Amino acid sequence: MLAQILIPAVALLCLAPFVSSGVALLAGVVLALWLGNPYLDKTRKITHSLLGLSVMGMGAGMNLEVIGKVGLQGVGYTVAGISLALGMGVVLGKLYKTEKDTSVLITVGTAICGGSAIAAVAPVIKAKHHEVSVALGTVFMLNAVALFIFPPLGHFFHLSQTQFGLWSALAIHDTSSVVGASMQYGAEALQVGTTVKLARALWIVPVAFFVGYLYSKQNDAGPRQKGKKPWFILGFLIAAALVTWIPSLQPVGHVVNEVAKRMLVLTLFLIGLSLTRDTVRSVGVKPFLQGVSLWIVVASGTLGAILLGWIH
Repeated sequence: MLAQILIPAVALLCLAPFVSSGVALLAGVVLALWLGNPYLDKTRKITHSLLGLSVMGMGAGMNLEVIGKVGLQGVGYTVAGISLALGMGVVLGKLYKTEKDTSVLITVGTAICGGSAIAAVAPVIKAKHHEVSVALGTVFMLNAVALFIFPPLGHFFHLSQTQFGLWSALAIHDTSSVVGASMQYGAEALQVGTTVKLARALWIVPVAFFVGYLYSKQNDAGPRQKGKKPWFILGFLIAAALVTWIPSLQPVGHVVNEVAKRMLVLTLFLIGLSLTRDTVRSVGVKPFLQGVSLWIVVASGTLGAILLGWIH
């Protein structure tokens, strides 16, 4: 009964301007683990759509020419970073003897964009429900950690807003946590982080095809299902194009952008509510060790490359 009252109340509170993304996520996690989430099915259904709408709305506050420039500059290190992460994930999966499909899902989730990549690749490899749950649980917990530790680490290493946005996009799994972390660091960090992350998310499609091709070569298990498409990226680009090429829309775009940021805070609260006790228990030691090890390699490697000026 208490959970049925508190969850809607805190959800409404998350729309207030004084509630940060980190506080919203933490509130969701605490409520889920303390009281449980009686609305679990409903919150899971609306979270993905709400995240997509939030990202699209944030496009209304960005310049498409800047987005294009940042996206083109990042093609080289994006390809290199994804390739290295995929290779390292395979090695770590064998080292920890993680179940093959679980290992693949954790690897693509870390290499590209967390839950979205897992959702796209899971039907392609016909992953079982518990394998998807383990991969999502692993990635989710690391996302929650990243939201809290990345901003302090960015200040510790004296990263500029551009550097921090870039590091967040390359090292944090999900788009929601990239936006949440970079939003705490500054407006420029938010723009760079969101742009680079969405450009990186475009690689879901070719990677899903590639993984499906490898699986079809290894075992003839019949036709594969199609993965989910990151439709929100197109919406983000359309919104940015409208405010860039129709200057009269910029005041409206600013309002839409601010509303989208509050929607994202609410989304992070709903994501926190998804971390149930069952989800925590479902993540075994081996998958979790693989996920943490791969994340440390990716995060430290990209940070080092940014500090050395190899990535800018």
